[in-house]
Amino acid sequence: VDAILYRYRTGVPWRDLPDLLGGWKNTHKRFSRWAARGVWSAILALLTVDADNEYAMIDGTIVRAHQHSAGAKKADGNQAIGKSRGGLSTKIHVLVDALGNPLKMILTGGQVHDLAGADALLPEMEATVLLADKAYDADERVIEPLKAAGKTAVIPPKRNRKTQRTYDKALYQARHLIENFFCWVKQFRAIATRYDKTARNFLAAFQLVAVLCWLN
Repeated sequence: VDAILYRYRTGVPWRDLPDLLGGWKNTHKRFSRWAARGVWSAILALLTVDADNEYAMIDGTIVRAHQHSAGAKKADGNQAIGKSRGGLSTKIHVLVDALGNPLKMILTGGQVHDLAGADALLPEMEATVLLADKAYDADERVIEPLKAAGKTAVIPPKRNRKTQRTYDKALYQARHLIENFFCWVKQFRAIATRYDKTARNFLAAFQLVAVLCWLN
């Protein structure tokens, strides 16, 4: 585990892991096996039992995909790498609790809209209040489903709305906590830039870092 954390914290290639941390082949092989078994997602799910569900926040962040992240076997399916203005990239969609601790996350290509994360993450949200930015101001995909579930959306309305909605501006100021989480997690250089060829391993690494956020 120390070797895996070292790799993602520093961003070094697996081959360049210090000998003190053991053989890089065995480390990478074990990490891949743990990722396939869903070890880190299971640990994260255990920790989120103590989540503060006073309200939740959702957002997405784009990370550049290094050239070494391309080339996964096509038979393995979509690897959540897409083309955006900055080139190849991956978008990480995250749902966090009222303290900014990560709850759930998915990966998509960098060109995918933030609402794709809302479609996947919001149906499982336990909190009764959601804080999000204007990108999530969508009636059919966010506002109305939340209202139907008896939940409140604290989302600033877009300027092009014919009828402007009201929202709790004081509560909305707490949304900076999810931005703080993204800033913290991107201190891990192999998260801020994607080097993993498979979405499975990259997501597992993000889940491992999310576990550290809870433990800290």
